[in-house]
Amino acid sequence: MWVILGVIAIVATFINLYMYTAGKDYKLAMALGLSFTALTLCADYSYVSRWVRVEDWAALSDVVPGMARALWFLTIVSILLNIAPIFLERKRKKS
Repeated sequence: MWVILGVIAIVATFINLYMYTAGKDYKLAMALGLSFTALTLCADYSYVSRWVRVEDWAALSDVVPGMARALWFLTIVSILLNIAPIFLERKRKKS
């Protein structure tokens, strides 16, 4: 499930950036991109919690350290890409 939500978050982010460059209202796409990023994190956390319930410590020790770094990186990139049009719009209005 987290993979599907992650792909939707990526698509929504690219739609957000496209809408901004096309001069259209991008705010709904921005909200969708950020929302699906949050849903991806929640789904991934639920996935990891299943491993804890069944006490699959090998899976946790193999996957979680690398996954934590990847999720931090991808979440930060998602936030920056989704809010970039707001900052670019403000910069353009000041000029």
